[in-house]
Amino acid sequence: MTNPLSAAAQRFQDGLRAAGHAYEIIEMTASTRTAQDAANALGCQVAQIAKSLVFRGATSNEAILVVASGANRVDEAKLSALAGEPIAKADAAFVQQQTGFAIGGVPPFGHPTPLRTFIDEDLLRFEDIWAAAGSPRAVFKLAARDLPRLTNGQVVAIAE
Repeated sequence: MTNPLSAAAQRFQDGLRAAGHAYEIIEMTASTRTAQDAANALGCQVAQIAKSLVFRGATSNEAILVVASGANRVDEAKLSALAGEPIAKADAAFVQQQTGFAIGGVPPFGHPTPLRTFIDEDLLRFEDIWAAAGSPRAVFKLAARDLPRLTNGQVVAIAE
């Protein structure tokens, strides 16, 4: 018998099912808050972890989501050029307000309002990737090729 999911992970799981997605969330006993933590817990490459990073448009105050490979750092100058404005770090309150989830558990889609999304092209090198699923311990596996459709995101070269 499996343990029940945390409230945030269950909310994301319910949203997946309501949208017709068959992905199953697993909640780990070890933290998956960082890409390295997640890779260690799952026994996969850190590059297969799809980390959801929320930035804020410095002019528009728009939330901008980058789904990046866990092995990469986001090049903020490239992101700024893609966004068409300077970008700023998003604080925890902004991330929670815009996504409905806390930092460390933000999934790549399933937010109250769809976010402008950029996808690290390096993720598409893999057949399967892992992403956060609502809490710092919850993850789900998906086909990398499905990420652009699920997020309505633009695949770009975004790594430093």
